[in-house]
Amino acid sequence: MNATVSSAGSNAEMAAADLMVAELEAAGVRLAFGVISIHNMPFLDAMRRRGVIRFISARGEAGAANMADAATRVGPAPAVVVTSTGTGAGNAAGALIEALTAGVPLIHLTGQIDSKYLDRGWGFIHEAQDQLGMLRAVSKAAWRISRPEDAVPILREAMLVARTPPCGPVSIEIAIDTQRVPLPARAPLGPLPVSVAEPDAALLSQAADWLESAERPVIWAGGGTLHATAELRALADAGIPVVMSTSGRGVLDGDHPASLGTFTQLPPVAGVIESADLLIVAGSHLRSNETRTYGMKLPERLIRIDADPAADGRGYPSALFILGDSKPALHGLLRGAAGGRQEWLAQATAARIAAEDRVRSEVGVYAALIDAVTKYLPRDGLFVRDITLSNSIWANRLPRIFAPRHTVHAMGGGIGQGLQHAIGAALACPAKRTLAIVGDGGFMLNPGELATAVQENARLAIILMNDRRYGVIRNIQDADYGGRHGDTDLVHPDFGMFAASLHIPYRKLSHAADADEAIGWAMDQPGLAFVEVDMVSFGPFAAGYAGPPRQSKPA
Repeated sequence: MNATVSSAGSNAEMAAADLMVAELEAAGVRLAFGVISIHNMPFLDAMRRRGVIRFISARGEAGAANMADAATRVGPAPAVVVTSTGTGAGNAAGALIEALTAGVPLIHLTGQIDSKYLDRGWGFIHEAQDQLGMLRAVSKAAWRISRPEDAVPILREAMLVARTPPCGPVSIEIAIDTQRVPLPARAPLGPLPVSVAEPDAALLSQAADWLESAERPVIWAGGGTLHATAELRALADAGIPVVMSTSGRGVLDGDHPASLGTFTQLPPVAGVIESADLLIVAGSHLRSNETRTYGMKLPERLIRIDADPAADGRGYPSALFILGDSKPALHGLLRGAAGGRQEWLAQATAARIAAEDRVRSEVGVYAALIDAVTKYLPRDGLFVRDITLSNSIWANRLPRIFAPRHTVHAMGGGIGQGLQHAIGAALACPAKRTLAIVGDGGFMLNPGELATAVQENARLAIILMNDRRYGVIRNIQDADYGGRHGDTDLVHPDFGMFAASLHIPYRKLSHAADADEAIGWAMDQPGLAFVEVDMVSFGPFAAGYAGPPRQSKPA
Protein backbone atom coordinates (compact mmCIF):
# COMPACT_ATOMS: atom_id res chain seq x y z
CA MET A 1 0.00 0.00 0.00
CA ASN A 2 1.42 3.37 -0.97
CA ALA A 3 2.03 5.91 1.78
CA THR A 4 -0.57 8.64 1.69
CA VAL A 5 -0.28 12.12 3.10
CA SER A 6 -3.02 14.72 3.19
CA SER A 7 -2.27 17.90 1.31
CA ALA A 8 -2.72 19.90 4.52
CA GLY A 9 -1.06 17.55 6.97
CA SER A 10 2.16 15.77 7.83
CA ASN A 11 3.37 12.21 7.38
CA ALA A 12 1.38 11.31 10.48
CA GLU A 13 -1.91 12.39 8.91
CA MET A 14 -4.26 11.12 6.24
CA ALA A 15 -7.36 12.77 4.84
CA ALA A 16 -10.68 11.15 5.76
CA ALA A 17 -11.18 10.23 2.10
CA ASP A 18 -7.80 8.45 2.04
CA LEU A 19 -8.63 6.49 5.17
CA MET A 20 -11.95 5.41 3.64
CA VAL A 21 -10.25 4.34 0.41
CA ALA A 22 -7.71 2.35 2.44
CA GLU A 23 -10.59 0.51 4.15
CA LEU A 24 -12.13 -0.30 0.77
CA GLU A 25 -8.80 -1.71 -0.36
CA ALA A 26 -8.59 -3.85 2.77
CA ALA A 27 -12.07 -5.18 1.96
CA GLY A 28 -10.81 -6.40 -1.40
CA VAL A 29 -12.26 -3.63 -3.56
CA ARG A 30 -10.32 -3.29 -6.80
CA LEU A 31 -12.90 -1.65 -9.07
CA ALA A 32 -14.81 1.58 -8.66
CA PHE A 33 -17.17 3.14 -11.20
CA GLY A 34 -18.50 6.66 -11.42
CA VAL A 35 -18.40 10.11 -12.96
CA ILE A 36 -15.86 12.59 -11.68
CA SER A 37 -17.36 15.75 -10.23
CA ILE A 38 -16.54 18.54 -7.81
CA HIS A 39 -17.90 16.86 -4.71
CA ASN A 40 -16.31 13.43 -5.13
CA MET A 41 -12.83 14.47 -6.24
CA PRO A 42 -11.12 13.77 -2.88
CA PHE A 43 -12.17 10.12 -3.16
CA LEU A 44 -11.03 9.78 -6.75
CA ASP A 45 -7.77 11.63 -6.09
CA ALA A 46 -7.05 9.23 -3.22
CA MET A 47 -7.72 6.22 -5.46
CA ARG A 48 -5.46 7.62 -8.15
CA ARG A 49 -2.58 8.38 -5.77
CA ARG A 50 -2.80 5.07 -3.94
CA GLY A 51 -2.98 3.05 -7.16
CA VAL A 52 -4.84 0.00 -5.78
CA ILE A 53 -8.44 0.58 -6.89
CA ARG A 54 -9.04 1.03 -10.61
CA PHE A 55 -11.56 3.78 -11.29
CA ILE A 56 -13.77 3.34 -14.37
CA SER A 57 -14.98 6.66 -15.72
CA ALA A 58 -18.51 6.02 -16.99
CA ARG A 59 -20.63 8.37 -19.09
CA GLY A 60 -23.36 8.63 -16.49
CA GLU A 61 -24.05 7.68 -12.91
CA ALA A 62 -26.83 5.27 -13.88
CA GLY A 63 -24.41 3.37 -16.07
CA ALA A 64 -21.70 3.48 -13.42
CA ALA A 65 -23.99 2.05 -10.73
CA ASN A 66 -25.19 -0.73 -13.05
CA MET A 67 -21.58 -1.59 -13.92
CA ALA A 68 -20.60 -1.72 -10.25
CA ASP A 69 -23.69 -3.84 -9.52
CA ALA A 70 -22.78 -6.48 -12.11
CA ALA A 71 -19.09 -6.39 -11.17
CA THR A 72 -20.12 -7.18 -7.60
CA ARG A 73 -22.43 -10.00 -8.71
CA VAL A 74 -19.84 -11.88 -10.75
CA GLY A 75 -16.49 -10.63 -9.50
CA PRO A 76 -14.17 -11.94 -6.81
CA ALA A 77 -14.68 -8.82 -4.66
CA PRO A 78 -17.25 -6.07 -4.13
CA ALA A 79 -17.19 -3.02 -6.37
CA VAL A 80 -17.97 0.59 -5.53
CA VAL A 81 -19.92 3.30 -7.31
CA VAL A 82 -18.88 6.89 -6.66
CA THR A 83 -21.30 9.70 -7.55
CA SER A 84 -21.55 13.40 -7.03
CA THR A 85 -24.23 14.94 -4.88
CA GLY A 86 -27.69 16.03 -6.04
CA THR A 87 -28.50 15.05 -9.60
CA GLY A 88 -25.44 12.81 -9.73
CA ALA A 89 -26.71 10.69 -6.85
CA GLY A 90 -30.23 10.91 -8.27
CA ASN A 91 -29.06 9.54 -11.60
CA ALA A 92 -27.90 6.38 -9.81
CA ALA A 93 -31.21 5.81 -8.01
CA GLY A 94 -32.74 3.44 -10.58
CA ALA A 95 -29.63 1.29 -10.64
CA LEU A 96 -29.59 1.17 -6.84
CA ILE A 97 -33.21 -0.06 -6.92
CA GLU A 98 -32.08 -2.83 -9.26
CA ALA A 99 -29.24 -3.77 -6.90
CA LEU A 100 -31.68 -3.73 -3.98
CA THR A 101 -34.10 -5.99 -5.87
CA ALA A 102 -31.27 -8.39 -6.73
CA GLY A 103 -29.77 -8.36 -3.23
CA VAL A 104 -26.36 -7.07 -4.34
CA PRO A 105 -23.99 -5.79 -1.60
CA LEU A 106 -23.00 -2.73 -3.59
CA ILE A 107 -21.21 0.19 -1.90
CA HIS A 108 -22.33 3.66 -3.04
CA LEU A 109 -20.26 6.67 -2.01
CA THR A 110 -21.57 10.11 -2.82
CA GLY A 111 -20.26 13.55 -2.01
CA GLN A 112 -22.16 16.35 -0.39
CA ILE A 113 -21.91 20.11 -0.51
CA ASP A 114 -19.81 21.96 2.07
CA SER A 115 -20.95 21.26 5.61
CA LYS A 116 -21.80 24.84 6.52
CA TYR A 117 -24.33 25.03 3.67
CA LEU A 118 -25.97 21.62 4.19
CA ASP A 119 -29.76 21.55 4.63
CA ARG A 120 -30.16 25.32 4.30
CA GLY A 121 -31.91 25.35 0.97
CA TRP A 122 -29.89 28.28 -0.33
CA GLY A 123 -29.54 26.84 -3.83
CA PHE A 124 -25.89 25.87 -3.41
CA ILE A 125 -24.56 24.19 -6.56
CA HIS A 126 -25.35 20.44 -6.52
CA GLU A 127 -27.60 20.84 -3.48
CA ALA A 128 -30.49 18.37 -3.23
CA GLN A 129 -33.48 18.37 -0.91
CA ASP A 130 -33.26 15.45 1.51
CA GLN A 131 -30.71 13.49 -0.48
CA LEU A 132 -30.26 11.15 2.48
CA GLY A 133 -33.99 10.37 2.45
CA MET A 134 -33.80 9.54 -1.24
CA LEU A 135 -30.82 7.25 -0.64
CA ARG A 136 -32.62 5.47 2.19
CA ALA A 137 -35.55 4.81 -0.15
CA VAL A 138 -33.39 3.13 -2.81
CA SER A 139 -30.80 1.41 -0.61
CA LYS A 140 -30.83 -1.21 2.11
CA ALA A 141 -29.48 1.52 4.41
CA ALA A 142 -27.91 4.96 4.10
CA TRP A 143 -25.71 7.14 6.30
CA ARG A 144 -24.43 10.69 6.42
CA ILE A 145 -20.90 11.16 7.76
CA SER A 146 -21.05 14.42 9.69
CA ARG A 147 -17.81 14.08 11.68
CA PRO A 148 -14.56 13.06 9.97
CA GLU A 149 -13.63 10.72 12.83
CA ASP A 150 -16.81 8.73 12.06
CA ALA A 151 -15.83 8.13 8.43
CA VAL A 152 -14.10 4.78 8.87
CA PRO A 153 -16.49 3.35 11.51
CA ILE A 154 -19.51 4.22 9.38
CA LEU A 155 -17.92 2.79 6.23
CA ARG A 156 -17.07 -0.46 8.00
CA GLU A 157 -20.58 -0.71 9.41
CA ALA A 158 -22.05 -0.01 5.96
CA MET A 159 -19.96 -2.75 4.34
CA LEU A 160 -21.10 -5.18 7.04
CA VAL A 161 -24.77 -4.28 6.54
CA ALA A 162 -24.41 -4.66 2.77
CA ARG A 163 -22.94 -8.17 3.13
CA THR A 164 -25.31 -9.40 5.84
CA PRO A 165 -28.19 -11.42 4.35
CA PRO A 166 -30.53 -10.32 3.00
CA CYS A 167 -27.80 -8.40 1.19
CA GLY A 168 -28.31 -5.09 -0.55
CA PRO A 169 -26.71 -1.81 -1.60
CA VAL A 170 -25.75 0.78 0.97
CA SER A 171 -25.16 4.49 0.46
CA ILE A 172 -22.91 6.92 2.29
CA GLU A 173 -22.86 10.68 1.79
CA ILE A 174 -20.05 12.87 3.05
CA ALA A 175 -19.47 16.59 2.56
CA ILE A 176 -16.49 17.57 0.48
CA ASP A 177 -14.83 19.49 3.31
CA THR A 178 -15.26 16.49 5.61
CA GLN A 179 -13.58 14.27 3.01
CA ARG A 180 -10.49 16.52 3.20
CA VAL A 181 -10.11 16.75 6.98
CA PRO A 182 -6.73 15.33 8.09
CA LEU A 183 -6.87 12.55 10.68
CA PRO A 184 -4.17 10.50 12.40
CA ALA A 185 -2.70 8.07 9.91
CA ARG A 186 -3.11 4.38 10.65
CA ALA A 187 -3.38 1.04 8.91
CA PRO A 188 -6.86 -0.03 7.79
CA LEU A 189 -8.84 -2.13 10.23
CA GLY A 190 -10.30 -4.41 7.55
CA PRO A 191 -13.88 -5.58 7.09
CA LEU A 192 -16.04 -6.69 9.97
CA PRO A 193 -16.95 -10.41 9.81
CA VAL A 194 -20.46 -11.37 8.73
CA SER A 195 -22.22 -13.57 11.26
CA VAL A 196 -23.76 -16.72 9.83
CA ALA A 197 -27.40 -17.03 10.89
CA GLU A 198 -27.54 -20.61 12.17
CA PRO A 199 -30.94 -22.28 11.74
CA ASP A 200 -32.83 -23.65 14.73
CA ALA A 201 -31.71 -27.24 15.25
CA ALA A 202 -35.15 -28.54 16.22
CA LEU A 203 -36.83 -27.02 13.16
CA LEU A 204 -34.06 -28.33 10.93
CA SER A 205 -34.50 -31.82 12.39
CA GLN A 206 -38.23 -31.64 11.68
CA ALA A 207 -37.52 -30.55 8.11
CA ALA A 208 -35.10 -33.44 7.62
CA ASP A 209 -37.77 -35.83 8.89
CA TRP A 210 -40.27 -34.44 6.39
CA LEU A 211 -37.74 -34.82 3.60
CA GLU A 212 -36.94 -38.40 4.61
CA SER A 213 -40.62 -39.37 4.41
CA ALA A 214 -41.32 -37.46 1.19
CA GLU A 215 -41.69 -39.46 -2.01
CA ARG A 216 -41.80 -36.51 -4.40
CA PRO A 217 -39.70 -33.66 -2.94
CA VAL A 218 -38.53 -30.61 -4.93
CA ILE A 219 -36.10 -27.87 -3.95
CA TRP A 220 -36.69 -24.32 -5.24
CA ALA A 221 -33.31 -22.53 -5.03
CA GLY A 222 -33.04 -18.75 -5.25
CA GLY A 223 -30.30 -16.15 -5.15
CA GLY A 224 -29.87 -16.77 -1.44
CA THR A 225 -28.23 -20.12 -2.26
CA LEU A 226 -25.42 -18.86 -4.49
CA HIS A 227 -22.91 -19.81 -1.76
CA ALA A 228 -24.53 -23.19 -1.07
CA THR A 229 -23.73 -25.02 -4.30
CA ALA A 230 -22.00 -27.95 -2.60
CA GLU A 231 -25.05 -28.62 -0.41
CA LEU A 232 -27.46 -28.34 -3.33
CA ARG A 233 -25.29 -30.66 -5.40
CA ALA A 234 -25.32 -33.24 -2.59
CA LEU A 235 -29.12 -33.07 -2.34
CA ALA A 236 -29.44 -33.33 -6.11
CA ASP A 237 -27.06 -36.30 -6.16
CA ALA A 238 -29.45 -37.98 -3.74
CA GLY A 239 -32.17 -37.75 -6.38
CA ILE A 240 -34.01 -34.59 -5.33
CA PRO A 241 -34.99 -32.35 -8.27
CA VAL A 242 -33.86 -28.71 -8.02
CA VAL A 243 -35.62 -25.85 -9.78
CA MET A 244 -33.92 -22.45 -9.79
CA SER A 245 -35.19 -18.91 -9.84
CA THR A 246 -33.50 -16.70 -12.42
CA SER A 247 -31.38 -15.13 -9.66
CA GLY A 248 -30.36 -18.63 -8.54
CA ARG A 249 -29.51 -19.82 -12.02
CA GLY A 250 -26.38 -21.92 -12.03
CA VAL A 251 -26.42 -22.96 -8.36
CA LEU A 252 -26.78 -26.46 -9.76
CA ASP A 253 -24.89 -27.47 -12.90
CA GLY A 254 -27.27 -27.11 -15.85
CA ASP A 255 -26.34 -30.61 -17.07
CA HIS A 256 -27.15 -32.33 -13.78
CA PRO A 257 -30.01 -34.84 -14.22
CA ALA A 258 -31.80 -33.37 -11.18
CA SER A 259 -31.72 -29.84 -12.60
CA LEU A 260 -35.13 -28.43 -13.55
CA GLY A 261 -33.48 -25.26 -14.77
CA THR A 262 -35.43 -22.01 -14.50
CA PHE A 263 -38.58 -23.37 -16.15
CA THR A 264 -40.85 -22.68 -13.17
CA GLN A 265 -43.78 -21.44 -15.28
CA LEU A 266 -43.63 -23.86 -18.18
CA PRO A 267 -46.28 -26.61 -17.84
CA PRO A 268 -43.95 -29.64 -17.78
CA VAL A 269 -41.86 -28.33 -14.88
CA ALA A 270 -44.74 -26.49 -13.21
CA GLY A 271 -46.56 -29.83 -13.17
CA VAL A 272 -43.68 -31.47 -11.32
CA ILE A 273 -43.59 -28.66 -8.74
CA GLU A 274 -47.34 -28.70 -8.21
CA SER A 275 -47.45 -32.50 -7.84
CA ALA A 276 -44.62 -32.60 -5.29
CA ASP A 277 -45.49 -33.76 -1.78
CA LEU A 278 -42.80 -31.50 -0.30
CA LEU A 279 -41.38 -28.21 -1.60
CA ILE A 280 -38.29 -26.73 0.02
CA VAL A 281 -37.88 -23.06 -0.92
CA ALA A 282 -34.38 -21.84 -0.09
CA GLY A 283 -33.34 -18.21 -0.45
CA SER A 284 -36.04 -17.27 -2.98
CA HIS A 285 -38.68 -14.55 -3.04
CA LEU A 286 -41.03 -16.73 -5.14
CA ARG A 287 -41.47 -13.68 -7.33
CA SER A 288 -44.64 -12.90 -9.24
CA ASN A 289 -43.07 -13.44 -12.66
CA GLU A 290 -41.93 -16.94 -11.65
CA THR A 291 -45.16 -18.10 -10.02
CA ARG A 292 -47.79 -16.91 -12.54
CA THR A 293 -48.45 -13.91 -10.29
CA TYR A 294 -48.74 -16.25 -7.30
CA GLY A 295 -51.22 -18.39 -9.20
CA MET A 296 -49.13 -21.58 -9.10
CA LYS A 297 -50.58 -24.20 -6.78
CA LEU A 298 -47.61 -25.01 -4.60
CA PRO A 299 -47.68 -27.99 -2.22
CA GLU A 300 -49.22 -27.37 1.18
CA ARG A 301 -46.17 -28.93 2.82
CA LEU A 302 -43.86 -26.03 2.03
CA ILE A 303 -40.63 -25.53 3.96
CA ARG A 304 -39.17 -22.06 3.62
CA ILE A 305 -35.51 -21.37 4.43
CA ASP A 306 -34.48 -17.72 4.46
CA ALA A 307 -32.22 -15.30 6.30
CA ASP A 308 -34.97 -12.67 6.17
CA PRO A 309 -37.77 -13.14 8.74
CA ALA A 310 -40.10 -11.21 6.40
CA ALA A 311 -39.94 -14.18 4.00
CA ASP A 312 -42.22 -16.24 6.21
CA GLY A 313 -45.58 -16.37 4.44
CA ARG A 314 -44.48 -14.03 1.66
CA GLY A 315 -46.61 -14.91 -1.36
CA TYR A 316 -47.35 -18.41 -0.02
CA PRO A 317 -47.98 -19.75 3.49
CA SER A 318 -45.15 -21.70 5.08
CA ALA A 319 -45.87 -25.05 6.66
CA LEU A 320 -42.46 -24.73 8.30
CA PHE A 321 -40.26 -21.62 8.32
CA ILE A 322 -36.56 -21.90 9.12
CA LEU A 323 -34.85 -18.60 9.75
CA GLY A 324 -31.19 -18.83 8.91
CA ASP A 325 -28.48 -19.07 6.30
CA SER A 326 -29.25 -21.48 3.48
CA LYS A 327 -25.85 -23.20 3.51
CA PRO A 328 -26.02 -24.75 7.02
CA ALA A 329 -29.76 -25.30 6.60
CA LEU A 330 -29.39 -27.29 3.38
CA HIS A 331 -26.49 -29.19 4.92
CA GLY A 332 -28.77 -30.15 7.80
CA LEU A 333 -31.33 -31.59 5.36
CA LEU A 334 -28.84 -34.11 3.99
CA ARG A 335 -29.78 -36.51 6.79
CA GLY A 336 -33.20 -36.94 5.22
CA ALA A 337 -32.09 -36.93 1.59
CA ALA A 338 -31.24 -40.58 1.10
CA GLY A 339 -33.90 -42.75 -0.44
CA GLY A 340 -34.96 -44.48 -3.63
CA ARG A 341 -36.62 -41.81 -5.74
CA GLN A 342 -35.36 -42.86 -9.15
CA GLU A 343 -38.78 -42.87 -10.75
CA TRP A 344 -39.49 -39.37 -9.44
CA LEU A 345 -36.10 -38.13 -10.63
CA ALA A 346 -36.69 -39.64 -14.07
CA GLN A 347 -40.06 -37.87 -14.23
CA ALA A 348 -38.42 -34.56 -13.30
CA THR A 349 -35.62 -34.99 -15.84
CA ALA A 350 -38.15 -35.71 -18.58
CA ALA A 351 -40.08 -32.59 -17.58
CA ARG A 352 -36.96 -30.44 -17.90
CA ILE A 353 -36.26 -31.84 -21.38
CA ALA A 354 -39.90 -31.28 -22.38
CA ALA A 355 -39.67 -27.68 -21.15
CA GLU A 356 -36.52 -27.10 -23.19
CA ASP A 357 -38.20 -28.58 -26.25
CA ARG A 358 -41.21 -26.33 -25.70
CA VAL A 359 -39.03 -23.22 -25.61
CA ARG A 360 -37.32 -24.28 -28.81
CA SER A 361 -40.68 -24.81 -30.49
CA GLU A 362 -41.72 -21.28 -29.47
CA VAL A 363 -38.66 -19.52 -30.87
CA GLY A 364 -38.99 -20.81 -34.44
CA VAL A 365 -36.15 -19.69 -36.66
CA TYR A 366 -34.31 -18.17 -33.69
CA ALA A 367 -33.36 -21.70 -32.61
CA ALA A 368 -30.29 -21.30 -34.82
CA LEU A 369 -29.21 -18.30 -32.79
CA ILE A 370 -29.76 -20.17 -29.52
CA ASP A 371 -27.69 -23.08 -30.82
CA ALA A 372 -24.85 -20.69 -31.71
CA VAL A 373 -24.92 -18.99 -28.31
CA THR A 374 -24.96 -22.40 -26.59
CA LYS A 375 -22.08 -23.60 -28.76
CA TYR A 376 -19.75 -20.63 -28.33
CA LEU A 377 -20.47 -19.46 -24.77
CA PRO A 378 -17.71 -21.11 -22.69
CA ARG A 379 -18.69 -23.14 -19.64
CA ASP A 380 -17.13 -20.41 -17.50
CA GLY A 381 -18.39 -17.57 -19.70
CA LEU A 382 -20.56 -14.76 -18.36
CA PHE A 383 -24.07 -14.46 -19.81
CA VAL A 384 -25.72 -11.05 -19.43
CA ARG A 385 -29.21 -10.17 -20.64
CA ASP A 386 -31.32 -7.06 -20.86
CA ILE A 387 -35.13 -7.14 -20.66
CA THR A 388 -36.02 -8.08 -24.23
CA LEU A 389 -38.36 -10.45 -26.05
CA SER A 390 -35.40 -12.78 -26.50
CA ASN A 391 -34.53 -12.72 -22.82
CA SER A 392 -38.12 -13.35 -21.74
CA ILE A 393 -38.77 -16.12 -24.26
CA TRP A 394 -35.49 -18.03 -24.19
CA ALA A 395 -32.38 -16.37 -22.72
CA ASN A 396 -33.61 -16.53 -19.11
CA ARG A 397 -33.92 -20.32 -19.56
CA LEU A 398 -31.47 -21.28 -22.32
CA PRO A 399 -28.57 -21.96 -22.64
CA ARG A 400 -27.62 -24.00 -19.61
CA ILE A 401 -25.45 -22.35 -16.96
CA PHE A 402 -22.87 -24.41 -15.09
CA ALA A 403 -21.92 -22.37 -12.04
CA PRO A 404 -23.37 -19.59 -9.89
CA ARG A 405 -22.42 -15.94 -10.44
CA HIS A 406 -21.96 -16.53 -14.16
CA THR A 407 -25.18 -14.83 -15.20
CA VAL A 408 -26.64 -11.34 -14.80
CA HIS A 409 -29.99 -9.88 -15.75
CA ALA A 410 -32.21 -7.05 -14.56
CA MET A 411 -34.11 -8.59 -11.66
CA GLY A 412 -36.28 -5.49 -11.33
CA GLY A 413 -37.50 -5.78 -14.91
CA GLY A 414 -36.11 -2.45 -16.07
CA ILE A 415 -34.89 -2.13 -19.65
CA GLY A 416 -31.66 -0.47 -20.63
CA GLN A 417 -29.40 -1.95 -17.95
CA GLY A 418 -27.98 -4.86 -19.92
CA LEU A 419 -25.17 -3.03 -21.69
CA GLN A 420 -23.88 -1.50 -18.46
CA HIS A 421 -24.24 -4.77 -16.58
CA ALA A 422 -22.23 -6.47 -19.31
CA ILE A 423 -19.45 -3.89 -19.14
CA GLY A 424 -19.18 -4.23 -15.37
CA ALA A 425 -19.14 -8.02 -15.59
CA ALA A 426 -16.49 -8.03 -18.31
CA LEU A 427 -14.21 -5.67 -16.39
CA ALA A 428 -14.61 -7.63 -13.14
CA CYS A 429 -13.67 -10.93 -14.84
CA PRO A 430 -11.34 -10.05 -17.74
CA ALA A 431 -10.11 -13.63 -18.09
CA LYS A 432 -13.62 -14.79 -18.95
CA ARG A 433 -15.57 -14.09 -22.11
CA THR A 434 -18.76 -12.09 -21.58
CA LEU A 435 -21.74 -12.37 -23.93
CA ALA A 436 -24.61 -9.88 -23.69
CA ILE A 437 -28.07 -10.14 -25.24
CA VAL A 438 -29.62 -6.66 -25.41
CA GLY A 439 -32.65 -5.20 -27.15
CA ASP A 440 -32.64 -2.21 -29.45
CA GLY A 441 -34.96 -0.20 -27.21
CA GLY A 442 -33.01 -0.88 -24.05
CA PHE A 443 -29.68 -0.28 -25.76
CA MET A 444 -30.72 3.22 -26.77
CA LEU A 445 -31.45 4.21 -23.19
CA ASN A 446 -27.73 4.49 -22.53
CA PRO A 447 -25.71 3.96 -25.72
CA GLY A 448 -22.98 6.31 -24.56
CA GLU A 449 -21.66 3.62 -22.23
CA LEU A 450 -20.44 1.74 -25.28
CA ALA A 451 -17.69 4.36 -25.33
CA THR A 452 -16.83 3.36 -21.77
CA ALA A 453 -16.45 -0.24 -22.93
CA VAL A 454 -14.06 0.88 -25.67
CA GLN A 455 -12.10 3.13 -23.34
CA GLU A 456 -11.64 0.37 -20.78
CA ASN A 457 -10.94 -2.44 -23.30
CA ALA A 458 -13.84 -4.60 -22.13
CA ARG A 459 -13.74 -8.17 -23.41
CA LEU A 460 -17.35 -8.31 -24.47
CA ALA A 461 -19.51 -9.63 -27.31
CA ILE A 462 -22.78 -7.71 -27.72
CA ILE A 463 -25.70 -9.33 -29.51
CA LEU A 464 -28.22 -6.59 -30.29
CA MET A 465 -31.71 -7.94 -31.00
CA ASN A 466 -33.23 -5.26 -33.23
CA ASP A 467 -36.97 -5.46 -33.97
CA ARG A 468 -37.20 -1.64 -34.20
CA ARG A 469 -39.75 -1.43 -31.43
CA TYR A 470 -40.54 -2.23 -27.82
CA GLY A 471 -41.52 -5.77 -28.71
CA VAL A 472 -42.86 -6.96 -25.34
CA ILE A 473 -44.98 -3.83 -24.92
CA ARG A 474 -46.39 -4.15 -28.42
CA ASN A 475 -47.38 -7.75 -27.69
CA ILE A 476 -49.11 -6.64 -24.49
CA GLN A 477 -51.05 -4.10 -26.55
CA ASP A 478 -52.10 -6.93 -28.86
CA ALA A 479 -53.12 -9.18 -25.95
CA ASP A 480 -54.74 -6.67 -23.60
CA TYR A 481 -55.61 -3.53 -25.54
CA GLY A 482 -57.27 -4.75 -28.70
CA GLY A 483 -54.19 -4.31 -30.85
CA ARG A 484 -54.21 -0.53 -30.35
CA HIS A 485 -50.54 0.22 -30.92
CA GLY A 486 -48.80 3.37 -29.82
CA ASP A 487 -45.48 4.57 -28.44
CA THR A 488 -43.65 1.37 -29.37
CA ASP A 489 -42.13 2.03 -32.81
CA LEU A 490 -38.57 3.31 -32.51
CA VAL A 491 -36.14 5.27 -34.67
CA HIS A 492 -32.53 4.19 -34.28
CA PRO A 493 -29.15 5.16 -35.67
CA ASP A 494 -27.35 2.98 -38.16
CA PHE A 495 -25.79 0.61 -35.62
CA GLY A 496 -23.05 -0.38 -38.04
CA MET A 497 -21.98 3.24 -38.43
CA PHE A 498 -22.28 3.75 -34.68
CA ALA A 499 -19.98 0.79 -34.03
CA ALA A 500 -17.57 1.97 -36.72
CA SER A 501 -17.36 5.43 -35.12
CA LEU A 502 -15.97 3.71 -32.02
CA HIS A 503 -13.82 1.28 -34.04
CA ILE A 504 -15.76 -1.75 -32.79
CA PRO A 505 -15.81 -4.86 -35.01
CA TYR A 506 -19.38 -5.23 -36.29
CA ARG A 507 -21.53 -7.77 -38.15
CA LYS A 508 -25.16 -7.61 -39.18
CA LEU A 509 -27.00 -10.93 -38.96
CA SER A 510 -30.04 -11.09 -41.23
CA HIS A 511 -30.46 -14.83 -41.84
CA ALA A 512 -30.66 -17.69 -39.37
CA ALA A 513 -28.35 -19.79 -41.53
CA ASP A 514 -25.52 -17.36 -40.77
CA ALA A 515 -25.98 -17.38 -36.98
CA ASP A 516 -23.27 -19.93 -36.22
CA GLU A 517 -20.64 -18.04 -38.20
CA ALA A 518 -21.60 -14.62 -36.79
CA ILE A 519 -21.67 -15.66 -33.13
CA GLY A 520 -18.49 -17.68 -33.50
CA TRP A 521 -16.80 -14.65 -35.07
CA ALA A 522 -17.95 -12.39 -32.23
CA MET A 523 -16.75 -14.73 -29.51
CA ASP A 524 -13.37 -15.08 -31.22
CA GLN A 525 -12.67 -11.34 -31.12
CA PRO A 526 -10.01 -10.43 -28.55
CA GLY A 527 -11.98 -7.49 -27.20
CA LEU A 528 -15.29 -5.90 -28.13
CA ALA A 529 -17.55 -7.26 -30.86
CA PHE A 530 -20.99 -6.11 -31.96
CA VAL A 531 -23.53 -8.30 -33.79
CA GLU A 532 -26.83 -6.75 -34.81
CA VAL A 533 -29.59 -9.31 -35.34
CA ASP A 534 -32.09 -7.96 -37.86
CA MET A 535 -35.26 -9.41 -36.37
CA VAL A 536 -37.40 -7.93 -39.15
CA SER A 537 -35.50 -10.10 -41.64
CA PHE A 538 -35.55 -13.10 -39.29
CA GLY A 539 -39.29 -12.80 -38.80
CA PRO A 540 -41.42 -13.25 -35.68
CA PHE A 541 -41.05 -15.85 -32.98
CA ALA A 542 -43.24 -18.90 -33.44
CA ALA A 543 -45.12 -17.98 -30.25
CA GLY A 544 -45.79 -14.49 -28.97
CA TYR A 545 -44.86 -13.20 -25.54
CA ALA A 546 -46.97 -10.58 -23.79
CA GLY A 547 -45.33 -10.44 -20.39
CA PRO A 548 -45.52 -12.80 -17.44
CA PRO A 549 -48.92 -14.45 -16.86
CA ARG A 550 -51.18 -12.16 -14.85
CA GLN A 551 -54.23 -12.94 -12.74
CA SER A 552 -56.22 -10.10 -14.25
CA LYS A 553 -56.20 -8.08 -17.45
CA PRO A 554 -57.57 -4.64 -18.33
CA ALA A 555 -61.26 -4.51 -19.18
